[in-house]
Amino acid sequence: MKSKKSESKYKTLNKGNLLIMSGPSGAGKGTVVSELLKLMPEVMLSVSVTTRKPRFGEIDGVSYFFVSEEKFLQMIENDELLEYDRHFGNYYGTPKEYVYENLMQGKDVLLEIDIAGAKQVKDKYPEAKLFFITAPSIDELKRRLVCRNSESENQLSERLLRVEEEMKRREEYDYAVTNDTVDNAVNKIIQIIKEMKNK
Repeated sequence: MKSKKSESKYKTLNKGNLLIMSGPSGAGKGTVVSELLKLMPEVMLSVSVTTRKPRFGEIDGVSYFFVSEEKFLQMIENDELLEYDRHFGNYYGTPKEYVYENLMQGKDVLLEIDIAGAKQVKDKYPEAKLFFITAPSIDELKRRLVCRNSESENQLSERLLRVEEEMKRREEYDYAVTNDTVDNAVNKIIQIIKEMKNK
């Protein structure tokens, strides 16, 4: 495990901003992030580490860092992850060293993660800037989830309940961005990032 002295070295030397994008299901986070990266190629999307097997076309170190479960558990033990979770039997996490090294090089690093993961990162790296992406209203979020038609009725019910809980967390974020249209949401985020640079 890294010493506090070692970790503080990253915090004092970094020049880039750690940008966290999260929010409730149906907010359109993925679309907003994709468009943002097209318009701001200097922002680097962090590569996650996972225990799942590579899918066709995925490249180790580009799509994900693919590791064994034993290695992943060792990374948890050694405090090498900014955040992690387990989904459908596989672990996913954000490698701390990879993120910190890029921040120290002056790069802005972006993480698209869930609300629980965002809290883990903020606890470990308080300088992180949290963006809460949401739809104009809870009713609109629910409408988008229903229109996706990608889940069973039970799964949809669970997601709808979770949306209401997740919406209560927006006060924990540095910035709230309403995704009424992708262009509007992306332009607002770009403006905020540019203001960070000018401070």
